[in-house]
Amino acid sequence: MYERGKQYLLCNVAGFSHWDGLEVFSQLEPGVELTLVPEPDNPYDPNAVAFYLAGVKIGYVPRDSNSTISLLLNFGHADVFRARIAAVYKDKHPEQQVLVSINVTDAREE
Repeated sequence: MYERGKQYLLCNVAGFSHWDGLEVFSQLEPGVELTLVPEPDNPYDPNAVAFYLAGVKIGYVPRDSNSTISLLLNFGHADVFRARIAAVYKDKHPEQQVLVSINVTDAREE
């Protein structure tokens, strides 16, 4: 049976307070799609995967959850995952303000 996708990971945006999320904060709403960009040359984590919105880096997939996503993205499978904002909590600590759902897309025919 065809499925639109299945949730792979639900996570906060790691490092949100260290990147440019405030530049696009007004655009961060549930359902907004984010771009996943692997950073294999990242000096702190070779499995780093950044979240971008409209060309602005807002943070990362948490380090403890990024290895499979990084592997598939680095091997050219960018269409496997779809990241969308699940919730925004304006009153929480910046590292817990943006919750993202990363789904595995279903490539089977309908």
